Amino acid sequence: MAFQSSVNPAQLTVPGSDNFGADRRALYLKLFSGEMFKGFQNNTIARDLIMKRTLKNGKSLQFIFTGRTKSEFHTPGNSILGDTNGAPPVAEKTITCDDLLISSAFVYELDEVLAHYDLRSEISRKIGYALAEKYDRLAFRAITRGARKASPITATNYVEPGGTQIRVGSTTNDSDAYVAANLVAAFYDAAAALDEKGVSSDGRVAVLNPRQYYELIQAVGTNGLVNRDVQGDALQKGNGIIEIAGIKIYKSMNIPFLGKYGTAYGGTTGVTDPGNTGDFVGETLENASDASTGINNDYGTAAEVGAKSCGLIFQKEAAGMVEAIGPQVQVTSGDVSVIYQGDVMLGRLACGCDYLNPAAAVELYVGATAPAAF
Repeated sequence: MAFQSSVNPAQLTVPGSDNFGADRRALYLKLFSGEMFKGFQNNTIARDLIMKRTLKNGKSLQFIFTGRTKSEFHTPGNSILGDTNGAPPVAEKTITCDDLLISSAFVYELDEVLAHYDLRSEISRKIGYALAEKYDRLAFRAITRGARKASPITATNYVEPGGTQIRVGSTTNDSDAYVAANLVAAFYDAAAALDEKGVSSDGRVAVLNPRQYYELIQAVGTNGLVNRDVQGDALQKGNGIIEIAGIKIYKSMNIPFLGKYGTAYGGTTGVTDPGNTGDFVGETLENASDASTGINNDYGTAAEVGAKSCGLIFQKEAAGMVEAIGPQVQVTSGDVSVIYQGDVMLGRLACGCDYLNPAAAVELYVGATAPAAF
């Protein structure tokens, strides 16, 4: 004899229903939304370090540059009608939104039933990571491009300062990029250059790869970057280097570094490949300037970015990011889920990045010749 429950189905608590709606799982998708956005936020650093603007009802955003003017002594009796050269000069910079950037996955409902772990939560985080990685890479390539450019203000006698490139070390070996003393000297040189070019000290940051960052930490006993009283704690926690010359330091695997992202191994780099690094560590730079691939700004080809760039120092005015669609989540439901017996989980983002004020961008490089502008 089969057992029958005496509980009325109408009395069952349905925590997944939206206000007692018919869909018993309507609210469960909120977990995915939160996980995806958290995954994006936790893995992008560029978003908070550069200028970010929301783009509405248009394909691009215009930024206006105003150059400097001059002062003069007034001659009694003369009318004051402005500078004779019409100063200050004005120029513009336009940033266009790239095509829709997406990351998606299809989750088969039966797999969710059979799995002993939360499929959606894990997949959603990886979707967020993928979007964040691309976001940072585009932003850092834009800053790299800006460090090699002249100012948009180029009027005669009113030329504004442009980007800065600073050599790390004095040999032609790529390993110079990992020498702590070389990096410290480059930081102070960069700080002086930014001061000389009138760039605000507020919001100055640097992004290095993890190997460079940890080389600085290992040398805290000799380079004076960490107070002796906290040196032991700093070494153990791996976060002792807070700033150099007022420049706050971040580490990322998404900066252009010796022709790759994050880390380069072998040759004269001074870093031994730890082995089993997979396909995403030390990934080779891709071409990112072809409109046919959905890119509408110039992030440069792999050859243009080059194999000698090894770090970035910049102030927030160095680059701008326009976002037409911020990080969002879309999930199929209803008839589509019934037909395919599963859901497509989609993370999307519509943005575009380019350099703004070249004077606020500094590129670190190794070798005898600075990388060319593109």
